[in-house]
Amino acid sequence: MGRRRKDVTYSDGVDKKIIGFLRENSRESFVDIGKKLNLSESAVRRRVKNMVSSGTIKKFTVELGETNTTSAVVLVSVDSATETAKVSQKLAKLDGVRTVYEITGQYDITTVITADTISAINSTIDALRKIPGVVDTNTVIILKKVV
Repeated sequence: MGRRRKDVTYSDGVDKKIIGFLRENSRESFVDIGKKLNLSESAVRRRVKNMVSSGTIKKFTVELGETNTTSAVVLVSVDSATETAKVSQKLAKLDGVRTVYEITGQYDITTVITADTISAINSTIDALRKIPGVVDTNTVIILKKVV
C-alpha cells in the first residue's frame, strides 16, 4: 500500500513549469498542462490550488492586445516631505494606470499607463500631476513592444 502525503506545499521545478505555461497562456487547460508534464489533470489542479493558497500565485489576469492601445511610462518625483507609498497608492487608483513601481534614482516612482488614445493617456497624466506630493514627471510614450 502506498502512503498518502499530507498537506504538501509545492515549490519545485514542476510548479515553476506550470507557472511558465500559465504565464504564456493562463487559459491553457490543466489537462493540456498535465500532458506536457506527464501529470494528471487533478495533479495540476491541486498544485495550482496550493500555489494560490500559499500566495505563490497572486492572481490570474488578462493582457490585452496592443493593436488598439497606447502605453506610456511616467517617471514621478515625490516631494521629500511626502510619503512615497501614499503617492503610489493614489497613483494605482487612477484610470489607465496598469503598474506602479517604487524605484531608486532620480525619480521615486514609475507608472505604466495604458489607454485607447493619447488623449486618454494625457488625461491620466494630468490627474497624476494633481496628486499632492508629486513635484515632477517625465513621460515616455511606448512606440513598440519588442519582448
